[in-house]
Amino acid sequence: METRAESRDRSKSTGFDGRNEESVAQKRAGSQKKFDKQSLDYVLRSGLAGGLAGCAAKTVVGPLDRVKILFQASNPQFAKYTGSWFGVVTAMRDINRQDGMRGLFRGHSATLLRIFPYAAIKFLAYEQIRAVVIKDKSQETPFRRLISGSLAGITSVFFTYPLEVIRVRLAFETKRDARSSLTSICKQIYHEHPPAAPHSTSSSSSSLASTATTPLRAAASALASTASSVETVTPRAGLANFYRGFSPTLWGMLPYAGMSFLTHDTAGDWLRHPRIAAYTTLPPPPPSPSPSSSPSPSPSKPPPLRSWAELLSGGIAGLVSQTASYPLEVIRRRMQVGGAVGDGHRLGMGETTRRIWMERGFRGFWVGLVIGYIKVVPMVAVSFYVYERAKLGLGI
Repeated sequence: METRAESRDRSKSTGFDGRNEESVAQKRAGSQKKFDKQSLDYVLRSGLAGGLAGCAAKTVVGPLDRVKILFQASNPQFAKYTGSWFGVVTAMRDINRQDGMRGLFRGHSATLLRIFPYAAIKFLAYEQIRAVVIKDKSQETPFRRLISGSLAGITSVFFTYPLEVIRVRLAFETKRDARSSLTSICKQIYHEHPPAAPHSTSSSSSSLASTATTPLRAAASALASTASSVETVTPRAGLANFYRGFSPTLWGMLPYAGMSFLTHDTAGDWLRHPRIAAYTTLPPPPPSPSPSSSPSPSPSKPPPLRSWAELLSGGIAGLVSQTASYPLEVIRRRMQVGGAVGDGHRLGMGETTRRIWMERGFRGFWVGLVIGYIKVVPMVAVSFYVYERAKLGLGI
């Protein structure tokens, strides 16, 4: 009798009881279900974490972003500062003297309206695309990481690009007596028309009509009518104006978002190397007494980095991605403000490239790169840091 009681106690303590083993299996299954990346719960949590990360990062570098836009778009009042190492500080000082701190955050409200959905879509799209492209550790290649990041960036920019155009136009304004509200900027962009093209076809057709026979007159009239119809259906204003610079944005997003995620993940792998993991990663959290109360992380998920290591990996990602995509970013900015500095017509990517080359040559494509580094490196570092910490806080 005594031996059976001892064996019963041992079976209960070691978990070999049938009911106890079944409950452990159920808990494990429930934990794995909660970590499913395809679930709506995970999508919403990762989107919220991404949106918060984007807003925090943009707020940190808001003044630098304003000055960089003025440099890139060749604002006449700030062109004199672009050739100096202290031009950024001088420009910020002048803006603060003229408009105060609000001037340094000009267009920041539009920035936050744009960046929350942009960052939310970008991060959740990366998680979803990565889950499809990289199914296991054997598929964890640089190319797959690059493709996942590029597709995520293109997806996010497609849905939020009009807000980016509005933000740039708000930030580009510098005259105190000509300040535009968000509504007036939207109306201005919507109603901008290119200059009227000379009606050479009409004049030529009228001259033909006076000297030609009836068949030629009919042909000239049909040609003029066709040209007029094509001109009518071609989008020259309206919603199309909110997608100025969209082509170079797509081309620029391929290296920018792709290199950003690739470099961050690669740097994270280096910082998690077993030789230095004790100094760069956080210790694993203690096991929760009730697994059903909160989501449990996946066993395959890499350990989170310490704050300085996470900021370092994000900073390196910002440095590499900014260098890879900066010329296309300069072209995009010039296209976005085309209606504000020229005759109002929509500049194409080729025309904008030629103008920059004629004005400044090769160096024109790298105007503001220093301030770009100063802005992007901390911005990307803060973005990845807040995203990873928000994921931990949200249990994913």
